[in-house]
Amino acid sequence: MNKLKFGVVSLGCDKNRIDTETILGKVKNNFEIVNDPKLADIIMVNTCGFIEASKQESIDTILEMAEYKNKYNCKMLIGTGCLTQRYGDELLGLMPELDAILGVNDYEKLGSVIENFFNKGDKQILCNFSDENINEGERVITTGTFSAYVRISEGCNNFCTYCIIPKIRGKYRSRHIEDIVNECKSLADQGIKEIILVAQDTTKYGVDIYNKKTLPKLLREISKIKSIEWIRLLYCYPEEITDELIDEIYTNDKICKYIDMPIQHISNSILRRMKRRTEKEEIIKNIYKIKQKIKDITIRTSLIVGFPGETKADFDELKEFIKLIKFDKLGVFKYSREEDTEAYDMPNQIDESVKEERFNDLMILQQEISKNINKGKIENIYKVIVEGKNDEFWYGRSFEIAPEIDGEIFFKCDKIIDIGSYVNVKIIDSLEYDLIGVVCDESCE
Repeated sequence: MNKLKFGVVSLGCDKNRIDTETILGKVKNNFEIVNDPKLADIIMVNTCGFIEASKQESIDTILEMAEYKNKYNCKMLIGTGCLTQRYGDELLGLMPELDAILGVNDYEKLGSVIENFFNKGDKQILCNFSDENINEGERVITTGTFSAYVRISEGCNNFCTYCIIPKIRGKYRSRHIEDIVNECKSLADQGIKEIILVAQDTTKYGVDIYNKKTLPKLLREISKIKSIEWIRLLYCYPEEITDELIDEIYTNDKICKYIDMPIQHISNSILRRMKRRTEKEEIIKNIYKIKQKIKDITIRTSLIVGFPGETKADFDELKEFIKLIKFDKLGVFKYSREEDTEAYDMPNQIDESVKEERFNDLMILQQEISKNINKGKIENIYKVIVEGKNDEFWYGRSFEIAPEIDGEIFFKCDKIIDIGSYVNVKIIDSLEYDLIGVVCDESCE
């Protein structure tokens, strides 16, 4: 008997991607995994429910996949992820096209849910909230053959006033070092060379199970895996970055000299309204401390514009801060008013037109900063991991570039290069966000 074909559409963040890969790991022995949903008998949409735009994308994708029941092979449509965890009961009423709804803690029950549907026609809603469960286990990597995300903790205790994640994912809970290292070893055995550590707050890792911040120790253990060449850190809260962590990044050759530090704003009045646990002075002090210790560090941040009560003076202060620091990488989000968050009912909500204007102002400002930073990289030589080739160029990333969010290095080489291999590239030109180079040694022969 032929196996049913199983396809997943994964939306949202890299932590959601890990959930998708874990789901695929659980079903791979009983179903045939297909990349094209047109071929799938069962389609799962792993949704995002973080902000309004992502919720709308999730709903649109579910409705799009529902059409595959009429046009293609789909017999069962499953919704899972943050949106379903948040609105499970409502969704089935609003979207009868769904045949099952699972929350973020219910993937172990996926097999029985599918079996019940095909044997009995049962539609099920399983959206159990958990402050204990962490989705772990064998994964089917969807990020290619050389780079993978690894979750080091689940949930969040910060309760920022704009964020729904603690109510969806639960309290902060770290994974044990042994489990993370074993997962990294398994990924290395599959050919993975770059490990990207993620969590809602990576810098708080270990405080709940080891009674102290244990990220530096975890980094040292992962770096012992011989075939892992790069370890990258995302989601490091500025107030949690210790001198020990800075020293580990500085001294450990396998750790990319790259740190993602979401600060969200710089005006102390806005930071307090957001319930961020730091202030402007501490943020600036920590940034300078990192830059002083690690001269070639790449710092990425993310910001929110249009938060309730953000005055023109607050926004101007943010712009001056960006001009002062000159972040290597910067992402900007327009504040999204989310029900069940404290900020939803705050006074002085900002008009969408003002949010859009402020968003554009920051993006234009950062584009010029990025353009000037990239110009300064001309003549530099970088170790580049090769990701692919288009009609004219090979392309890849250096330690300064995280996948999918930071641009690419495009370069020419007349030889065939193995995807996932490393080459040395000399930069000869630059764009606002990308770099142009040539291979400067024999590593692509």
